[in-house]
Amino acid sequence: MRAVIIKLSVLLTLVLSFYSCSDNPKEKKNILVNQAQEVFTVPKRAAGQKDVIELTCEPIDTVRMAIIGLGMRGIGAVNRYTFIENVKIVALCDVVPENVEKSQQILIDKGFPKADSYTGEEDWKKICERTDIDLIYVCTHWDLHTPIAVYAMEHGKHIATEVPAALTIAECWQLVETAEKTQKHCIQLENCIYDFFEITTLNMAQQGLFGEIVHAEGAYIHDLRWLNFEENRGYWNMWRLKHLEKTDGNTYPTHGLGPVSHVMNIHRGDKMNYLVSMSTNQFGMSAYAKKKFGDSSDYAKRNYQKGDMNTSIIKTEKGKTIMLQHDVTSPRPYSRLHTISGTKGFVQKYPREGIALDPNAHHFLSDEKRDSILKLYVHPIVKDIEEKAKEVGGHGGMDFIMDYRLIYCLRNGLPLDQDVYDAAEWSSIIELSKISATNQGISLKIPDFTRGAWDKVKKVTYYQK
Repeated sequence: MRAVIIKLSVLLTLVLSFYSCSDNPKEKKNILVNQAQEVFTVPKRAAGQKDVIELTCEPIDTVRMAIIGLGMRGIGAVNRYTFIENVKIVALCDVVPENVEKSQQILIDKGFPKADSYTGEEDWKKICERTDIDLIYVCTHWDLHTPIAVYAMEHGKHIATEVPAALTIAECWQLVETAEKTQKHCIQLENCIYDFFEITTLNMAQQGLFGEIVHAEGAYIHDLRWLNFEENRGYWNMWRLKHLEKTDGNTYPTHGLGPVSHVMNIHRGDKMNYLVSMSTNQFGMSAYAKKKFGDSSDYAKRNYQKGDMNTSIIKTEKGKTIMLQHDVTSPRPYSRLHTISGTKGFVQKYPREGIALDPNAHHFLSDEKRDSILKLYVHPIVKDIEEKAKEVGGHGGMDFIMDYRLIYCLRNGLPLDQDVYDAAEWSSIIELSKISATNQGISLKIPDFTRGAWDKVKKVTYYQK
C-alpha cells in the first residue's frame, strides 16, 4: 500500500507540473506522452532462476490429485474426473464435512475407491505436504488461491487453481517467483478458453481468417445479485458478497480476458502495456437489497464499494487494444462479449454469434454460412473429444475439455495450454483496475511478469502428441 501511495504522489507531482507549465499546446502534449504510471515495479529475476515459458516436466503416467474446496466448482470437478482415464483422486478437502461426503459418494457411485477426507481449516497444508500427490486442484474461495498455490509448489506439486489465481499484484508475483524457482506448473482453471466458439475463433485467427487482429473485447456480465444473498445456495460464508463490499474495479476479469489474450498472443509475441479503468457508481446491490429485504435490513444498509459496471481499456506493445467489462449487479442478459476485430474480418459471440468477412464485412454472414465456417475451423484439440465433452458437461462441455487437456499434457510431458504468466497477467487486472477506477481513470503500466521473455515464442500453441 505504501508503494502505491508513493507512486500516486509522483503522479500528483506530474499533474501539477503540467498545469504550471507554459500555455503552449505543443508543450502540454509533449508532457503527456508516455505518462502511464508505473505504480508497481518489476523485481529482478534472482540469479540462477529462469522463466517457465512453455515449461515441460517429466511425464506422469497416472496423475495423483487432490481437490481442495468442494463447493459448486469443486464437486463438479470430482464428477468430471471420473470420466478421465489415468487419474486417481487421492484426497478431498473442504471445511464443510457434508461437501466432502457428497464428493466421496460420487466416487463410490462411479466405482472408484474413496479418497482421504480432510475438513480442517488448514488441512490443505497437510495435503500439500504429502509425497503421494502430483497435482493440487483448488476450488476454494478467492482469498486462498494464491496461498495454497504457493505452498503446493514449494512442496513439489503442480497447481491448478480456480479463477482468479491472485487478488493483488503482490500475489501475482508470488505465483511467478514460486513457479520459476520450483519449475512447477501453475495455471488457472480458466474454462472459457475452451468454450467451443472461443477455441474455434482462436483457430480461425491463427489460420489468418481475420487478418491482423487489432482489437478485442471480453467481459463477465452476469446477474449474480440473487446468488450473493442466498446463504444456503450461494457462496460459503457469503464470501463473494464481502468482496462487493470492500473493493471496486474488475474483480473477475479472467473469463473475458483469457480467450482474447490467447487470440492476441499475449506474452507469446505481444504484451499488455498499460490500462485505464472506470466504474459507474454502485446502484444495483443497494436497490436489490432494499427490494428483497426492506429498507431497514442489514443488507440494505451495507456500503457496497463495487460499481455496477467497470470498463477497462488495455493497450498492447504492438499497438492493439482490448476492452474488458465486468458487471454482476445489473439485470442484464449474460455476456462475455468475445469480440475479435482484424484487418480482414470480425467475429463476436454475444449478444448473437456472428462472423463478418471482407469484402462484404458490413453485414454478418448468414447463419448457415457462419455454422459451416465454425465447423470447418474446429480446433484440432477438440475434434476427438467434442462428443464426450458435451456428454459429460460442465458449462456445456468446456469444463471437461479444460480438465482433459490438463491431464493430457501432464501425462505426455507437454507444455500446458496456460501458464503462470497467464495467471498473473489476467489476475493483475483486479488491482490495477481498482487503482485506476478510484483515481479518475489514471493510466497504469501493467507489469511484465515474464521480465522480458514475452517475445520468446511467437504464438499460443495447444500442444498435441
